[in-house]
Amino acid sequence: MIPAYIETIEKGLLRERIVKARKILKSCSLCPRRCGVDRLSGETGICKTAAKACISSFNPHFGEEAPLVGTRGSGTIFFTHCNLMCVFCQNYDISHQGYGQEAESEQLAAVMLELQRSGCHNINFVTPTHVVPQILEALEIAVEAGLRVPLVYNSGGYDRVSTLRLLDGVVDIYMPDFKFWDEKVAADACDAPDYPQVARRAIIEMHRQVGDLVIDESGVASRGVLIRHLVLPAKLAGTREGMRFIAGSVSPDSYVNIMAQYRPCGRADEVEGLDDYPTTSDHTEAVRAAKEEGIRRLDRPRRTFMLW
Repeated sequence: MIPAYIETIEKGLLRERIVKARKILKSCSLCPRRCGVDRLSGETGICKTAAKACISSFNPHFGEEAPLVGTRGSGTIFFTHCNLMCVFCQNYDISHQGYGQEAESEQLAAVMLELQRSGCHNINFVTPTHVVPQILEALEIAVEAGLRVPLVYNSGGYDRVSTLRLLDGVVDIYMPDFKFWDEKVAADACDAPDYPQVARRAIIEMHRQVGDLVIDESGVASRGVLIRHLVLPAKLAGTREGMRFIAGSVSPDSYVNIMAQYRPCGRADEVEGLDDYPTTSDHTEAVRAAKEEGIRRLDRPRRTFMLW
C-alpha cells in the first residue's frame, strides 16, 4: 500500500498545510484549549510546548495492538507534554513532568527514517495533538529522504476537527482514545468538561477521512480508525454509552480495544474513584456492554513475552 501522504505531496498540498499550521502557532488554537499563546515566539500554554516539538523516546514497540505491531513492531515516537493532562496519566513523567528533549524538524524526520530502516510497519505518533505543525514539517523532509510507511495518529481524542482536517490525506491510521462519556468525570480528571463532545466530533471526522480499520492478509493495519477505551474504576468511563455512540454514529465495524490496564498513577488520588483499580469483572462487563451495544470488532488481548 502507498501511504496517503505520497499523493498529498505530489499534489502540492502538504506545503500548503505546513504554512497554514505554522500560522496557527502564532496564536495557538490547535487543540480545544485554544490558549492563544504565540508559540513561535517561545510562549507556551497548557501543553508547555513552544515552536519545537519535544521527544521523550522512540523505538519499535511490540506492546501495541496486533494490527499495528505485526511481526516487526510499531515505530512509536513519544512526544513530551500533552494538551489533555489527565491526572491519572500512565506516562505522567512525560505528559506532566516534561521528560524529553526538543527536536528540530530535521531530527524528527531522522527519527522517522531510522524507525523505517529498523523494519517497523508504521510510524506511530504518540500524543501528537499539540505538535501537528512540527510533524507536517518533519514529514516533508522525511518523505524526500525516502519515508514510505503508514502514519499512525495516536491521540487522547481531544482534537479539534479543524486541526484534523490538516491531516486529511496525510494520516493513514487514526488511533484515538475515547476516555469519558460524562462531562463531570472529564472535568475532574483533566479539567476538560467538553471532552465527551469534542472526542465524539473528532472520531467522526477521523472515520470520515479513513473509514473502518483495514487489515491486510498478513494481519497488519494499513488504513482506518482504531479506537481505544480504558476501563476505569466505578464505571467512570461510561463504557456502555460510549460504545452505543461508536456503533450508532461512527460504525458498528469500528475496531475497538477495551483496555484493562488502568492503575492509579500521577495524581489519581485527587479524584474520588480514580484512586482504585478496576476489577476483572469491571472489564468483563465492559466487553459485554460493547457487544450488546453493537460493536462487532473487539481487539483480542495478547500475551507479550520479553527476553532478558
